[in-house]
Amino acid sequence: AMRVVATLLVAMGSALSGGIAAAATPEEQATICAEAESRYQQLFGTPTAATAPVVVVTMYKHTFCPAQPTVRQGAPVRFVTVDKRPPHSFWFRDAGRVESERFFEGEGADMVVDLPAGEHVFLCGPHWENEKMTGRMTVTP
Repeated sequence: AMRVVATLLVAMGSALSGGIAAAATPEEQATICAEAESRYQQLFGTPTAATAPVVVVTMYKHTFCPAQPTVRQGAPVRFVTVDKRPPHSFWFRDAGRVESERFFEGEGADMVVDLPAGEHVFLCGPHWENEKMTGRMTVTP
């Protein structure tokens, strides 16, 4: 019984601390993000990489793509929903920011990264608790 409890606690701990995206495995996340890239190209006619210096983070199937972007302070980041439904948002809650509007397919918002250097968790307001739709942005000076 103790071994089962310890295993459950380890699983709960990793679910709480490491839940970077809804995808259960890196392979599933890669598949979802490849689909998200394809949806983005269908919607906007260009790959996300073509938006440089703007970093695009798509929101699709309860996953941020990429889930762990690295950006410079002052860099522009664009969060875009490529799901038909449901709507998504982004929220740097632990940094004391307000949640963004909720965005439907093809909608989103730009932000200029004004967070201090370091790691910052971001959430999808409607989906972070049940779907574990979270990401972690590394901000560099």
